[in-house]
Amino acid sequence: MAAEHGELLGEMATVGRLSATERLKHAQKRRAQQLKGWAQMEKDSTRGSRAKADRKKARTRRVKFPDTITLLEAASRNDVEEVRELVKSGVSPDLFNEDGPCCIDDYTDMVQCLLDAGACVNACDSELWTPLHAAATCGHTGLVQLLVQAGANLLAVNADGNMPYDLCEDEATLELLEVIMAEKGITQERIDECRGAKETAMLTDIQALVQSQADLNAPDDSGATVLHIVSANGYLSVAELLLENKAQVEVKDLDGWTPLHAAACWGQLQMVELLVAHGASLDTKSVLEETPLDVCSDEEVRGKILELKHKHDAIMKNQGRHKNTLQRRASTTRAQNQGPRTRGPAPQAQNQGPSTTGPEPGAQPWGCWVTFRHGSILHAFIHIQTFKTKTETKRKQFLKKGTTASSKVRYRFRSWFLNGGGTAPGGVRTT
Repeated sequence: MAAEHGELLGEMATVGRLSATERLKHAQKRRAQQLKGWAQMEKDSTRGSRAKADRKKARTRRVKFPDTITLLEAASRNDVEEVRELVKSGVSPDLFNEDGPCCIDDYTDMVQCLLDAGACVNACDSELWTPLHAAATCGHTGLVQLLVQAGANLLAVNADGNMPYDLCEDEATLELLEVIMAEKGITQERIDECRGAKETAMLTDIQALVQSQADLNAPDDSGATVLHIVSANGYLSVAELLLENKAQVEVKDLDGWTPLHAAACWGQLQMVELLVAHGASLDTKSVLEETPLDVCSDEEVRGKILELKHKHDAIMKNQGRHKNTLQRRASTTRAQNQGPRTRGPAPQAQNQGPSTTGPEPGAQPWGCWVTFRHGSILHAFIHIQTFKTKTETKRKQFLKKGTTASSKVRYRFRSWFLNGGGTAPGGVRTT
């Protein structure tokens, strides 16, 4: 047992009186005691560490992933044997993630294994891509052949409106798809019908809502309206029906996005033109201070938005100058009609000019201001100054135009605003 510090201090005087030989023996004895104590301490420490480790191990649980995750991981590694064992144990072969690694990596054996286990050959990911979309895009000819033989839908449409053959750039794979489509008697009419099936179905649903006088501006949980959804998908015919039935073009969802934001984000060029033609503002900002241009990544759509914005700014600038000119002209006309001021009342002339104090009660005004509004911006400011000899004719002509539905007038003006005349984009009616 090693000596304590106090014990060593107490024996220092005794050790000082010992001979050299006795001191050496005493030192050896103390060293032996020290080594023995050190060995005992190491032994106790090892025993305690082992016990502590055993207790920790007893508390620790092994990480075990669900079979569903294990299957996806094994498929991504192309481990056919492990996938086969998992499928045999009851794991569903229809499990999926967003990437669809089997078809992208051309794992033919893995795909065959999953198909043999009953996997759905037309399973879709979050963007509505089927395995055939993935295989065709990557140019995996053998895999395309395998999927088609298993019943893959050649006319499946993804979220972008593309079929497998639309995405195929490999010549051999594209030729194979075209040959198979020809053998199955698929015509262009059939292709167009499938491509527009969702828009047609939605148009039917919206027509039913219109007939039942349902609220077309009712938001969902995220604040999006039907027009948001239609704009994101580019369904022009449905959008026209909604806008004709007073769907709000500037309504915002919870993120502050308008339908124009949605159309710009998903690159729907014609939808952007249609919404702007119906009064959608190009400067509306979302919660994150983003305009439709900010959320648009498609260069063609960005160019169109900038073009529309440039035209709008130029028109507003010209209108400002025109408005000032008309106001000065109106002021000059009123001054000429009033003539010099006199102290007494002016004699009443038989052929009096236009009234400058306003129309008589119940009478039609001789001067009219016609305004067209784009959002909250004044688009046109037209002053019609008439005289006694032509007043009635011009008034009747103007009132006849005024009896036309105001929406038609707005369509004509907005068509001019977008294209400098002619039919508005997106098929907006002008008559």
